Amino acid sequence: MTQTQLDLTADYIDVRDIIARVEELNDEIDAESFADAPQDEADEVRSELATLTAILDDLRGNGGDEQWEGDWYPVTLIRDSYFETAMDELLEDIGNLPKDLPCYLKVTVDYDALQMDYTSTEIDGETYWYR
Repeated sequence: MTQTQLDLTADYIDVRDIIARVEELNDEIDAESFADAPQDEADEVRSELATLTAILDDLRGNGGDEQWEGDWYPVTLIRDSYFETAMDELLEDIGNLPKDLPCYLKVTVDYDALQMDYTSTEIDGETYWYR
């Protein structure tokens, strides 16, 4: 039995990691050795698979850049509590925020306006944003 469970509380979740884990769990369940596994381990695998499948079901067909099993999925999920930091990083990466502003100037980002371009999903009671 593999023990590479995903951290579903991270600031960023890569949906490709969820897909890879679902495929890994499906292969594990299909393996002959799964029938010989202790019941509690088998239940853990089935529970994790059900959780990850529910996440993918919620994300399925909502656009994105990752295609899997005929549907499109967003690549990145951003935890709600990390959204502002993620947007600051994005703006810095694309060069929309000058790096050498004089100390008397301040840039104010309208995070609510940025969030309007995103869709939310719930994972274990936490909100994640994607587009």
